[in-house]
Amino acid sequence: MLNQTRQIRKELLAKLIKNVESGSEVWCISKHLLAAAMRLIEVGTKYYQDGKKDEAKDLFSKAYDLWSLFFGLELKLIEVGEVKKIEENQLNINDREKDQESGGGFKSLRAIVKKIVDCCIE
Repeated sequence: MLNQTRQIRKELLAKLIKNVESGSEVWCISKHLLAAAMRLIEVGTKYYQDGKKDEAKDLFSKAYDLWSLFFGLELKLIEVGEVKKIEENQLNINDREKDQESGGGFKSLRAIVKKIVDCCIE
């Protein structure tokens, strides 16, 4: 079952992910972004049904951020060629505070995805 599931995932991802020229990084990142977004939606739905609406809203928002990152990669708005792992001890509190205040890179990606979705609705 695991191999069949994996094969189905590969076939479906191949239909979704067109930006694979930069190697397996885009494929792998995309796979994880979509999987994490789906899991957040599942848990958010459970929280919403349990009456935990604030927690659900937070998870839905985070899922949308991940979904926006996926489309940022797919639309080549994010360059992954220079993406490097940053160790936790390399970040400082000022970086975290600035990122939280500005909404990080998510604000602009959210706006772009919203425009795309709005355009499709029209």
